[in-house]
Amino acid sequence: MLWSLIKIVLFVAIVAALTLGASYLLEAEGGIQITVAGMEFTFGPLQSVIAAIVLFVAVWLLLKIVSLLIAVLKFINGDETAITRYFDRNRERKGYQALGDGLTALASGEGRVALAKAQKAERYLHKPEVTDILAAQAAEQIGDTRKAEDIYKRLLKNDATRFVGVRGIMKQRMAQGDTDTALQLAKRAFALKPKHEEMQDTLLQLQAKKADWSGARKTLQAKLKHGNMPRDLHKRRDAVLALSEAKDILDEGKDVEAREAAISANKTSPDLVPAAAMAARGYIGDGRKKNAARLLKKAWQAQPHPDLAAAFAEIEPAESPAERLKRFRTLIAIHPDHRESKLLSAELHLAAEDFPGARRAIGDLWETEPDARVLTIMAAIERGEGAEDAIVRGWLAKALTAPRGPQWVCENCNNIQTDWSPVCNNCDAFDTLSWKTPPRTDVSLPGGAEMLPLLVGPSTMPKDERHMPDPLDEVVSDTAPDVPEAEPADEAGAGKDAASGETQKAS
Repeated sequence: MLWSLIKIVLFVAIVAALTLGASYLLEAEGGIQITVAGMEFTFGPLQSVIAAIVLFVAVWLLLKIVSLLIAVLKFINGDETAITRYFDRNRERKGYQALGDGLTALASGEGRVALAKAQKAERYLHKPEVTDILAAQAAEQIGDTRKAEDIYKRLLKNDATRFVGVRGIMKQRMAQGDTDTALQLAKRAFALKPKHEEMQDTLLQLQAKKADWSGARKTLQAKLKHGNMPRDLHKRRDAVLALSEAKDILDEGKDVEAREAAISANKTSPDLVPAAAMAARGYIGDGRKKNAARLLKKAWQAQPHPDLAAAFAEIEPAESPAERLKRFRTLIAIHPDHRESKLLSAELHLAAEDFPGARRAIGDLWETEPDARVLTIMAAIERGEGAEDAIVRGWLAKALTAPRGPQWVCENCNNIQTDWSPVCNNCDAFDTLSWKTPPRTDVSLPGGAEMLPLLVGPSTMPKDERHMPDPLDEVVSDTAPDVPEAEPADEAGAGKDAASGETQKAS
């Protein structure tokens, strides 16, 4: 900037001096006389000005010709000159034009065009760190995975593009199902860019799939450290990983360590149902029943769940149905109007042979939320109250096509799982299972389920000839006076469907 200003000032000064000199010559009466080798040349005032201008132009042209000759000699010698810079700018313009066209073609889904433009851009630009990325993505788009992998391997040689190369090969290995190699590549990519959010999520998913719970917890901590995860979500997912780690420890036969890990996971996230159930069983194993009851009540307050009721029943496994009903009232009273509380109370009354109480407990759920569990409980109540077989079978017929009720459903793919797990067994998503009613499909029995109560009407066979096994007998087997006390898993229905569990089997 300063040099440009100096050149402008010098140019103005020279023009001003020439103008001043020309004015002096024009005002002079004489002229200019030049003697060369005995020859005299005389110029008048005007001729003198013209001669000065011609001389200036001639000198300027001479200097330019000399500069051009020097530039040509340098160009021939391979040095950088204005000529080479001109051609370089021309090649650069064509290269970036080809690169831009390639990006447009890639975004438009024209992979072959994008690949050709990337090769053209490389011929002009000689910047493989730029053009190879475009070429690799174009090769992937047309399905040429071998070429894409070769390009990604070239990118590994450059420090600026090593992460892109590792990430590209990792994604190819994941698509091929080679999760072991993908996990190792994800670790390398994470080491190169620990703040990269997508790589954090990918590494966490692969570690969870491979049951590397300790490594996953470190990755989760990195997400929190770099601000890619809210603190409350981190606490929950860390509890999920801690619970999974505790299950693995329990499978190894280390009961004490598993109990401590489960209790720690529950303290981190008290509303995590599997952690609360496992921690409560750990307290029960240590003989700390009050701690187990307090923990389960706190979890029940966050979300009533059959697993919590099952663990609560294990606190006193030898109690009678009446005693169990009395003890469970403190748990039910936390959320008396909740669906799970009503079903649990109904099952407890069924186990205690209080069928009117079971009907009062279940309320109008058979109208508002008629799922399979509710309808089978209603069938058990009708059987217990001595209703006709047609009525009982009518309830069971409705249960055949009724929704199954809340289950462990993946929020990502809507896959239904029997038991909770940290990773969905269908889409491998991490921490996506939630306890809810899955979307109902339009599946019906041939002829319509509404016809079943008519088809299974009361039998006309003599009473003493009807001794075929009846699935409903399993539902109300606990109501027989000569049946001994039920085991903890069958008592009070406090587990996963309790009294309705066998009923659902019948349906």
